[in-house]
Amino acid sequence: MKKYLSLVTFSHTIFAMPFAFIGFFLAVNTTTHSFSWFKLLLMVLCMVFARNAAMAFNRYLDREIDAKNPRTKVRDIPSGRISATHALIFTIANCLLFITTTWFINMLCFWLSPIALLVILGYSATKRFTALCHLVLGLGLSLAPIGAYLVVTGEFALLPIMFSLAVLCWVSGFDIIYALQDEEFDRGEKLHSIPSYFGKSKALWISNILHILSALFVIAPIFIAADNFSWPYYLGLIIFVSMLVYQHQLVKPNDLSRVNFAFMTTNGIASVAFAICFLFDIYYRSL
Repeated sequence: MKKYLSLVTFSHTIFAMPFAFIGFFLAVNTTTHSFSWFKLLLMVLCMVFARNAAMAFNRYLDREIDAKNPRTKVRDIPSGRISATHALIFTIANCLLFITTTWFINMLCFWLSPIALLVILGYSATKRFTALCHLVLGLGLSLAPIGAYLVVTGEFALLPIMFSLAVLCWVSGFDIIYALQDEEFDRGEKLHSIPSYFGKSKALWISNILHILSALFVIAPIFIAADNFSWPYYLGLIIFVSMLVYQHQLVKPNDLSRVNFAFMTTNGIASVAFAICFLFDIYYRSL
């Protein structure tokens, strides 16, 4: 179990899972649908299975690339801790579990489940042909809030789409920062990324623009449905945007020593703090 948790880098669940809770409780709070522990459990299971499948498949597909890269050659498959065959079996098992779980939610989620898997698994191949791979990763994680909303309601709405767009831009932006570490390797191996295509300085500017857009998308719900938000949400908004700004202060084109801190710590704080403030906002307005 410890090996497989390492394979899927389970700690990175901290990025998308908080936004899934936002989507779920947004649906409960803004529609006539009532809270259900069973649906919440199914939502969490879907998140776990989908992410397990995506990460395991990424490690499986990139195993030869990872073995060549000094930064990634210690990962589980190149180092021999898990075989490629076992990683592929783990991927297939989690895909089947994900689809099966959606069957118990509603028919819309069930019919959309193969599309969701196509997006989150397809990301792993995109670095081989497009520098827009970061946006595909962002798209995959952006399914969390809208997917969780669909678990409750079975229908689309504007508010969760705003949060999904925020996640898309946020994740794409910080993935560009993370990819700065592999600029030279990617270029040498003819792999596509924004840093390898534009260079470090321009890549950081693109990341900046994406994070500005992310900030705008988390601000937008205030103007769309002002009655659904109060001061705890504004506090969460301030923390989230502050973490976006802070991570860009940590990373410079000529200094990548704090990339991992910017990637993991600041973004982890951003997502968890924002979700906590969102949930407290719902509780505060119910008093």
